Amino acid sequence: MTNELYEKGMKRRRRVLGDAHVDRASAATTDVTRDFQDLIVRYGWGEVWTRPDLGLRERRILVMGTMIALGRWDELRLHLRAALQNQMSLCDIKEVLLQQAIYCGIPAANTAYHHLSAVLAELAAEGTAINRTPTLATEA
Repeated sequence: MTNELYEKGMKRRRRVLGDAHVDRASAATTDVTRDFQDLIVRYGWGEVWTRPDLGLRERRILVMGTMIALGRWDELRLHLRAALQNQMSLCDIKEVLLQQAIYCGIPAANTAYHHLSAVLAELAAEGTAINRTPTLATEA
Protein backbone atom coordinates (compact mmCIF):
# COMPACT_ATOMS: atom_id res chain seq x y z
CA MET A 1 0.00 0.00 0.00
CA THR A 2 2.88 2.38 0.72
CA ASN A 3 4.12 2.37 -2.89
CA GLU A 4 0.56 2.73 -4.17
CA LEU A 5 -0.05 5.70 -1.86
CA TYR A 6 3.25 7.25 -2.89
CA GLU A 7 2.44 6.91 -6.60
CA LYS A 8 -1.10 8.22 -6.09
CA GLY A 9 0.24 11.09 -3.98
CA MET A 10 2.95 12.02 -6.46
CA LYS A 11 0.41 12.07 -9.28
CA ARG A 12 -1.87 14.41 -7.31
CA ARG A 13 1.05 16.59 -6.17
CA ARG A 14 2.15 17.04 -9.77
CA ARG A 15 -1.41 17.89 -10.84
CA VAL A 16 -1.83 20.49 -8.10
CA LEU A 17 1.64 22.06 -7.93
CA GLY A 18 2.98 21.33 -11.41
CA ASP A 19 5.87 19.23 -12.65
CA ALA A 20 8.46 22.02 -12.37
CA HIS A 21 7.90 22.51 -8.63
CA VAL A 22 7.74 18.79 -7.87
CA ASP A 23 10.89 18.14 -9.91
CA ARG A 24 12.73 20.89 -7.99
CA ALA A 25 11.52 19.57 -4.62
CA SER A 26 12.47 16.01 -5.55
CA ALA A 27 15.92 17.07 -6.75
CA ALA A 28 16.49 18.99 -3.50
CA THR A 29 15.68 15.95 -1.35
CA THR A 30 18.59 14.90 0.85
CA ASP A 31 19.21 12.11 3.32
CA VAL A 32 17.99 14.52 6.00
CA THR A 33 14.71 15.41 4.23
CA ARG A 34 13.95 12.09 2.49
CA ASP A 35 11.62 10.74 5.20
CA PHE A 36 9.77 14.06 5.41
CA GLN A 37 9.30 14.22 1.63
CA ASP A 38 8.01 10.64 1.69
CA LEU A 39 5.55 11.57 4.44
CA ILE A 40 4.30 14.59 2.50
CA VAL A 41 3.74 12.57 -0.66
CA ARG A 42 2.14 9.52 0.98
CA TYR A 43 0.07 11.17 3.69
CA GLY A 44 -0.62 14.72 2.49
CA TRP A 45 -1.00 14.10 -1.20
CA GLY A 46 -1.80 10.36 -1.30
CA GLU A 47 -4.19 10.12 1.65
CA VAL A 48 -5.74 13.59 2.04
CA TRP A 49 -5.58 15.41 -1.31
CA THR A 50 -7.06 12.38 -3.13
CA ARG A 51 -10.12 11.98 -0.90
CA PRO A 52 -13.31 12.21 -2.98
CA ASP A 53 -15.53 14.49 -0.91
CA LEU A 54 -13.81 17.81 -1.72
CA GLY A 55 -12.66 18.90 -5.14
CA LEU A 56 -9.31 20.45 -5.96
CA ARG A 57 -10.81 23.95 -6.04
CA GLU A 58 -12.18 23.61 -2.51
CA ARG A 59 -8.91 22.15 -1.26
CA ARG A 60 -6.96 25.01 -2.86
CA ILE A 61 -9.23 27.55 -1.16
CA LEU A 62 -8.74 25.87 2.21
CA VAL A 63 -4.97 25.73 1.81
CA MET A 64 -4.69 29.38 0.74
CA GLY A 65 -6.89 30.49 3.63
CA THR A 66 -4.89 28.44 6.09
CA MET A 67 -1.56 29.74 4.80
CA ILE A 68 -2.83 33.31 5.21
CA ALA A 69 -4.10 32.58 8.73
CA LEU A 70 -0.78 31.02 9.74
CA GLY A 71 1.38 33.56 7.91
CA ARG A 72 3.09 30.85 5.83
CA TRP A 73 3.90 33.18 2.96
CA ASP A 74 6.24 30.90 0.99
CA GLU A 75 3.59 28.18 0.94
CA LEU A 76 0.93 30.73 0.02
CA ARG A 77 3.00 31.88 -2.95
CA LEU A 78 3.49 28.28 -4.05
CA HIS A 79 -0.26 27.64 -3.96
CA LEU A 80 -1.17 30.99 -5.52
CA ARG A 81 1.14 30.27 -8.44
CA ALA A 82 -0.17 26.73 -8.86
CA ALA A 83 -3.80 27.85 -8.64
CA LEU A 84 -3.35 30.60 -11.22
CA GLN A 85 -1.51 28.25 -13.58
CA ASN A 86 -4.13 25.54 -13.29
CA GLN A 87 -7.78 25.90 -12.42
CA MET A 88 -8.51 29.05 -10.45
CA SER A 89 -9.22 32.48 -11.77
CA LEU A 90 -7.78 35.68 -10.38
CA CYS A 91 -11.33 36.67 -9.36
CA ASP A 92 -11.63 33.49 -7.28
CA ILE A 93 -8.36 34.13 -5.50
CA LYS A 94 -9.23 37.76 -4.78
CA GLU A 95 -12.45 36.52 -3.15
CA VAL A 96 -10.43 34.16 -0.95
CA LEU A 97 -8.21 37.04 0.15
CA LEU A 98 -11.20 39.27 0.92
CA GLN A 99 -12.80 36.50 2.97
CA GLN A 100 -9.55 36.01 4.89
CA ALA A 101 -9.37 39.75 5.61
CA ILE A 102 -12.48 39.32 7.75
CA TYR A 103 -11.32 36.23 9.62
CA CYS A 104 -7.53 36.64 9.71
CA GLY A 105 -7.30 40.41 9.80
CA ILE A 106 -6.47 43.24 7.45
CA PRO A 107 -2.67 43.00 7.97
CA ALA A 108 -2.65 39.32 6.98
CA ALA A 109 -4.79 40.00 3.89
CA ASN A 110 -2.63 43.01 2.99
CA THR A 111 0.46 40.81 3.05
CA ALA A 112 -1.37 38.17 1.01
CA TYR A 113 -2.25 40.78 -1.63
CA HIS A 114 1.41 41.81 -1.83
CA HIS A 115 2.36 38.18 -2.45
CA LEU A 116 -0.42 37.78 -5.02
CA SER A 117 0.83 40.86 -6.86
CA ALA A 118 4.38 39.49 -6.88
CA VAL A 119 3.20 36.10 -8.19
CA LEU A 120 1.14 37.81 -10.89
CA ALA A 121 4.20 39.82 -11.97
CA GLU A 122 6.32 36.65 -12.10
CA LEU A 123 3.72 34.82 -14.18
CA ALA A 124 3.34 37.79 -16.53
CA ALA A 125 7.13 37.88 -17.01
CA GLU A 126 6.99 34.17 -17.88
CA GLY A 127 4.19 34.78 -20.38
CA THR A 128 1.58 32.84 -18.42
CA ALA A 129 -1.99 33.89 -19.23
CA ILE A 130 -4.19 34.50 -16.20
CA ASN A 131 -7.85 33.55 -16.17
CA ARG A 132 -9.74 36.60 -14.92
CA THR A 133 -13.24 35.15 -15.25
CA PRO A 134 -14.91 34.32 -11.95
CA THR A 135 -16.00 30.75 -11.34
CA LEU A 136 -19.68 30.54 -10.69
CA ALA A 137 -20.09 29.76 -7.02
CA THR A 138 -22.95 27.62 -5.84
CA GLU A 139 -24.91 28.30 -2.68
CA ALA A 140 -25.07 25.48 -0.19
